[in-house]
Amino acid sequence: MVLGIVLRLAISALALWLSTLIIPGIKVTAQTTWGTVGTLVLVALIFGVVNAVLKPIIKVVGCAFYVITLGLIALVVNGLLFWLVSAICGWLDIPFHVDDFWPDAVLGALLVGIVSWVLGLVIKDRGDEKPTVRRVEPPRPPQPRRY
Repeated sequence: MVLGIVLRLAISALALWLSTLIIPGIKVTAQTTWGTVGTLVLVALIFGVVNAVLKPIIKVVGCAFYVITLGLIALVVNGLLFWLVSAICGWLDIPFHVDDFWPDAVLGALLVGIVSWVLGLVIKDRGDEKPTVRRVEPPRPPQPRRY
């Protein structure tokens, strides 16, 4: 279980790192390489907590918007949550910043989501394995004896 959490955290941090490389409005301003790695892991942890706490509430409250927009509102919601993570990092003096909501936060959230999904497909942790079901044959009835 702990290995699965650490693996998902590493996947999220890797996805965040890729978003800082691809999208110019997303920046990690740590001074050292280890500072950058630590920042990305910390931001991935904050992003996971924000998603775990707020996203279900937003989905319940905004259920009608999800239905009306056929789920496209999820791009806006994910962008706002990504932007919120940037604001939280600013309050905590963590060197991570997203410049603008559009296009930086929306594209960053989209890229992090896609990369996390792809890496999750490629790298399976033990918690993702489905239990194997063995088929147990019923006992055979005794055969009549031939004399």
